[in-house]
Amino acid sequence: MSPKSAQRFWDNDMHRYEKLKRISRTRSNATPFSLLPAIVVLGTLLGCSGEEGSQTAPNASNDLARRASMAPVPVGTGFDFYVLSLSWSPTWCDANDPKGKSDQCETGRGHGLIVHGLWPQNEGSYPEYCRTRHSDRVPESLGRQYFDLIPSMGLIGHQWRKHGTCSGLSQRDYFAVTRAAHERLAIPSELTAVDGAENLSVQAIEAAFKKKNSGMTSESIAVTCEGRLLEEIRICFDKELKFRACPQVDRQACRRDTVSLPPAP
Repeated sequence: MSPKSAQRFWDNDMHRYEKLKRISRTRSNATPFSLLPAIVVLGTLLGCSGEEGSQTAPNASNDLARRASMAPVPVGTGFDFYVLSLSWSPTWCDANDPKGKSDQCETGRGHGLIVHGLWPQNEGSYPEYCRTRHSDRVPESLGRQYFDLIPSMGLIGHQWRKHGTCSGLSQRDYFAVTRAAHERLAIPSELTAVDGAENLSVQAIEAAFKKKNSGMTSESIAVTCEGRLLEEIRICFDKELKFRACPQVDRQACRRDTVSLPPAP
């Protein structure tokens, strides 16, 4: 290549290079200004969304849970109403499984108030061990879905055979109604701790439940005891899981003024 040709090649190459630099500079300068409005708007929207989410998410979650718990449930047949029996697990374990061999009573499980069962009742009596076309055996795949409420396959199976068979419902529906009844009940803080309590007033327990649960009356709840220890809390529902009076259940309530809550093992 001659010196003149080389010079022209160099000049053309430098010309293209300077042109590319100008274009690059123009684009880089323009980018912040062209994107700035979009960035500001996006940031504002995200910020507002975050604020609203932090303020409304808990309320929305509570509303959803409340609506879900009040949804219609399968309606049983062959009885008049339900009793939801809640057992203070440490009392039962002290008397029946002090060595903690069962899932319910094993040390470290920390079970306090658990669901003993959902019992179909009649006015003045109650059915049990009813004939049904459904199996007596509760599949473990179904039962374990309710371990947060009833922490033992033995207890789940017993409740189905003795009480669930008298509900007119399938196993799946019976346990679904059991969960729905529990979810419609607000448990007072006095009964959620598992470290026990001494000399808790029976009237105070009933009052705490009534305060937390609109529509519940003194005739809807009964506190039972095993000697001086809290045994169970029994709540009466109609078939649609609305609180209702049940004088015959209330008559079986504890006659002591105060009860003790042994701590969870």
